[in-house]
Amino acid sequence: MSQNLPKVPTIDLTFPHHWQAEILPARPLILPPRHFVYPRDAEEIERGALEVLIHPKLRGHAVGGVDVLKGHGFSRAADAPGAEPALAAEGMHGAEDAFPPGLKPRLPTCSSDVADEADPTSQPQLFLATCALGFRVPTVPTGLWSCPNPEEICAVSGGYAYIINAADPARFTMIAFRPVLEVCALPAQRLLLFVGHHAMLAWAATGQAWQSEKLSDEGVTITAIEAGKLHGQGWSMITDKETPFTLDLNTGRRTECHVSEAHTRKELSS
Repeated sequence: MSQNLPKVPTIDLTFPHHWQAEILPARPLILPPRHFVYPRDAEEIERGALEVLIHPKLRGHAVGGVDVLKGHGFSRAADAPGAEPALAAEGMHGAEDAFPPGLKPRLPTCSSDVADEADPTSQPQLFLATCALGFRVPTVPTGLWSCPNPEEICAVSGGYAYIINAADPARFTMIAFRPVLEVCALPAQRLLLFVGHHAMLAWAATGQAWQSEKLSDEGVTITAIEAGKLHGQGWSMITDKETPFTLDLNTGRRTECHVSEAHTRKELSS
């Protein structure tokens, strides 16, 4: 029974960021003045959606201390790696290669269910981001990641990944993979890497850097990273075998470089 429960959300703040955020256990009864729903066309958004309270840092000032979220009717979550904020509950979803019932996002449109009428020259204000749930299974990620662009936050809800501009929440991108199976921060290359069933996609400070060719018929495994190269394996349906591959992290293109046994996947955390 426990194997069907969702994992504790991941909080990865590898990259410097101009915001603070917490995952709420559920949508608050009293919504803040600024509330954005991702994606806009999702139906039954309440079912299992990831509710994230985001506070952009004031321009020229660092936001910190225990009083950041006081006065808004919300509790404050930890703002460091290793924190374990609560995950929004409920929602049942089916096979990983199909959209959950009623959830048919339109890409790359972004939206808010409340018009942002604030003066664009004013300092950014706190807002609630409601992120539609992909799949309620423990094999797909849920959590928050900082991005190469310090203004952006990556929120992943059951394998559905959203890149949100904290300073301008109407601007967002939903990552194409349904679902994202893994998210890896690569600080040396200034990339946030998304792993899908068949390929990989890299996100840079300026947006999508590259998307690889098809690497597998079902499931991609990263085995090592060294000297700007990513080494992995993908399963071939024709041969029924795991086939090794190497990608150039600057371009996402396949190369012939081979990995040495001395380098392992531990380099992902270096």
